Amino acid sequence: MEFAFLPLALILFATLFQGSFGLGMKFMAPLKWEAWWLVHSLFAMIILPTIWASAVVPDLFGAIAQAPMDIKILAMLFGALWGIGGIMFGKSVPYIGMSLTYGIVLGLCAAAGSLIPFFIKDNPNMAALPYVVGGVFIMVLGVALAAYAGILRDRATEDGDSKVNLKVGIIIAVISGFLSALLGVGFDIGYAEGEGIGKFAQEAGAIARNSSLAIWVVVLWGAFILNAAYSIFLLFKNKSWSSFKAPNSGKAYMWSIIAAICWFGALGVYGQGATLMGNMGSVVGWPILMGGGLIVSNVWAYLNKEWAGAKKPFAWLMFGVAVICVGMIVIGYSNTVS
Repeated sequence: MEFAFLPLALILFATLFQGSFGLGMKFMAPLKWEAWWLVHSLFAMIILPTIWASAVVPDLFGAIAQAPMDIKILAMLFGALWGIGGIMFGKSVPYIGMSLTYGIVLGLCAAAGSLIPFFIKDNPNMAALPYVVGGVFIMVLGVALAAYAGILRDRATEDGDSKVNLKVGIIIAVISGFLSALLGVGFDIGYAEGEGIGKFAQEAGAIARNSSLAIWVVVLWGAFILNAAYSIFLLFKNKSWSSFKAPNSGKAYMWSIIAAICWFGALGVYGQGATLMGNMGSVVGWPILMGGGLIVSNVWAYLNKEWAGAKKPFAWLMFGVAVICVGMIVIGYSNTVS
């Protein structure tokens, strides 16, 4: 029997992975970005999801084959759109910096990834809508405060030579935030209670929470296609294929795989929790995953001395984290309203 607290506990556990996978990106050298990212994408979006899903879903590919083709195509399409969002995230950073980019993208990703699934459901729980909207608004405010803290910290350490194109960077980041939310929407489409991929996985013998792994396999096929295509494009453009054979690159490969484990670990565990939450799972779980991931990532930043000598910005960060926690509580409460 599942405990009542298990769905939320799983999503909170997933935030540990969500906020940690970026650590691996600090150890790309001597690989070029495109080489490192292609290896990372292969493990994160194809190898690990397939291994995990195959272990818990009997006849995984038979179950996927039985699901309606339109659901599978839509799930892959939204995964591919997320891939575009991820690429645009990287394009926004040189214009407006990591902190502001991360704040805008994560805030919009949390909001859109919660509200879009709510309104596309056949029977949305309208009684929960005020709490969902209110919680999302509070979380976005908290993310904005955390982003502001990052901007203050960056200003304190910039060398005066940085070039910022605020308008272009913000436009790219806004588009990225919206598209990044579509990964969760793709999962919700694949879930499609009573007719989606998860239903056929359960009919094949998977327990409810593990049926979510079959959904991710399909969604991430679409995500991998876009990420792999962009990486291969850069490998040809930059003539960087030789990067794969760079001396002393074992550590970079290792961190690419560790980052992949954390990245899909977040989605895999989140999917289990969201499935157990029922019809409101993605609406409630997605913003919690995003907000919690931001908190964890800043814990790592603090431990790595990234906030050293920035007392005032760190105070703003803690204020933002507190606001995010309030928003998470409000959204979590919405799942109890009927």
